[in-house]
Amino acid sequence: MGNRAGGRRTGPKCIAIVGPFASGKTSLLEALLARTGVIQRQNTVSSGSTVGDHSAEARSHQMSVEACVATTEFMGESLTFIDCPGSIEFAYEAEPVLAACDLAVVVAEPDEKKIPALQLIMRTLDELGIPRVLFLNKIDKSAEGVRDTLKMLQPASVTPLLLRQIPLRKDGVIVGSIDLALERAYIYREHAESEIAPIPDDEKAREIEARFSMLERLADHDDVLMEQLLDEIEPPRDEIFDDLAADLRDGAVIPVLIGSAERGNGILRLLKTIRHDAPDAAATRERLGLEADGGTVLQVMKTIHTPHGGKLSVARVLAGEIADGAELVAPDGRGGRISGLYRLLGRDQAKLQKAGEGETVALGKLDGIKTGDTLAAGKSPPVALAPRLAPEPVYAIALRPLERKDEVKLSASLQKLAEEDPSLLIEHQDTGETVISGHGEMHLRVTTERLDSKYQITVQSSRPGIPYCETIRKGATQRGRHKKQSGGHGQFGDVVLDIRPLPRGSGFEFTDTITGGVVPKQYIPSVESGVRDFLKSGTFGFPVVDIAVNLSDGSYHTVDSSDMAFQMAAKLAMREAMPACSPVILEPVMKIEVYTPSDSTARVTAILPQRRGQILGFDARPGWEGWDVVEALMPQSEIGDLIVELRSATAGVATYRASFDHMAEIAGRQADEVMNARNKAA
Repeated sequence: MGNRAGGRRTGPKCIAIVGPFASGKTSLLEALLARTGVIQRQNTVSSGSTVGDHSAEARSHQMSVEACVATTEFMGESLTFIDCPGSIEFAYEAEPVLAACDLAVVVAEPDEKKIPALQLIMRTLDELGIPRVLFLNKIDKSAEGVRDTLKMLQPASVTPLLLRQIPLRKDGVIVGSIDLALERAYIYREHAESEIAPIPDDEKAREIEARFSMLERLADHDDVLMEQLLDEIEPPRDEIFDDLAADLRDGAVIPVLIGSAERGNGILRLLKTIRHDAPDAAATRERLGLEADGGTVLQVMKTIHTPHGGKLSVARVLAGEIADGAELVAPDGRGGRISGLYRLLGRDQAKLQKAGEGETVALGKLDGIKTGDTLAAGKSPPVALAPRLAPEPVYAIALRPLERKDEVKLSASLQKLAEEDPSLLIEHQDTGETVISGHGEMHLRVTTERLDSKYQITVQSSRPGIPYCETIRKGATQRGRHKKQSGGHGQFGDVVLDIRPLPRGSGFEFTDTITGGVVPKQYIPSVESGVRDFLKSGTFGFPVVDIAVNLSDGSYHTVDSSDMAFQMAAKLAMREAMPACSPVILEPVMKIEVYTPSDSTARVTAILPQRRGQILGFDARPGWEGWDVVEALMPQSEIGDLIVELRSATAGVATYRASFDHMAEIAGRQADEVMNARNKAA
């Protein structure tokens, strides 16, 4: 490896702001916008007036619940920042955003409890191959040394963390920072540009040591720099900056900058790092493997349904330029004409006539386009990016509108919410329930609040029904005779059914051993139809499974017999036979895999048995340092709010996957509870 010129990437950039919940991402966005002059003053999250977290739900809960887009300018260049939610419940919101971003600013704080959450974010960035900078926030509140803090945070990242700045202390209080590349001290001023100062004499030894550590790490990727260090030659400053930029873009290191978003400290250095060192749209296009061929290519990052302006598709122009009114096409031929082109600043929109390569804009009324689509101008469809699937839902609720007149409106509104949030799963069950599934209690609470605030639909929620079944323990033989005379043709059907249990999972089996035509062949399907009709709702009101029924005898009337009569006879025989067959209730049992930080495994294994879980074992999670996977069998009825308890025990990061395993008999108190709940619902 030789020396690599980092160069300076110009043009509009798109930067994702990510990090664990409550690490200060929205405050950082506010500080960046204030420092670049696009807003007059920096507001606080608690004030409810920040550019980010502008939705009613975000302000109500004082947490980010959706990605917020804001474009500003710095030193003559356009920068779009996208503030992504930190909660694991809203993490998928960032996935389509990150794909088209040039750089991620990872906001972290010196808090050991948030390392698992930071690890989840870093892993996503690794999988997507996105360069990143770590902004060590709330440095003014840290009592730990910054290098000790980095050692604590390093296990969250497989990529080395590279310290770019060290704090400057006075009487034990952090009053500024020292930039290791510039060898310059900066004295913090609240919500203002720092004051440049010489490095204090008592800090020089610490600065020299920290700077040499930084240069050693850079030399791992630059042979010339390595020779200079070995020969004790001071490397040119420009070459150091080039190496910092190149290693950042290559994903070889994660530069670490320090500051306080709430106080506006460290913001200018972060902006300069983004402007000078972040890749541009061309590099991002190359990372994604998208071919431009001189044309226009866009990537849709987010969908927004506005109250008055209709649908907006937030997209990054990765190649070429786009104008209002242009025709766009997706890989599968879907497409449409842009009706309105906008630059976003939170909820505010500024109309544009055109946008060039690198810009992030909102496209109006592309009804056929969805989040994650790759678009091209003209009639030639682009190559699609491989989609990243949303994680499996871990929490579900059944919804019904408070007013019956809103049923149709509810379905349409949920579809719009699912367009905005692709991780939201909507299912219309056979029971008539509308079930929405997502990634936690807060995720679905925000969804129901949006139904109310955006679409004026008030809903009632409940736990989704559990698909209980019935089966039998022993067999029986029963005659069923349906006879009715009411003037004219009567009704007559007579059957003898032999009923027996089948092994679990066998379903339903129907046979006949009729001889001598005692039940004519044309009526045998009617007998089966009657049996099947009964099995939809057995003795306890649940579907009957794992049962075999044989039609062995019967009789008919040449005039009064009919399909309906034999159906009724079969149902009658089944109804009268079931009590003699020792019917039992079956519940679905799921196999679950719980993913948890290793230091929380003991708490997880204590929770599962309390929910009738049978632990099968646990092991290290493959490819995840410091994480375990716990396997267990658990009744589906116990899983409903399991995620709430798991998250509480794991600093908010545990998740699980569940799949159907088998049906199991229940009796005693559990069976009584199931029947009581059924009777109450009925």
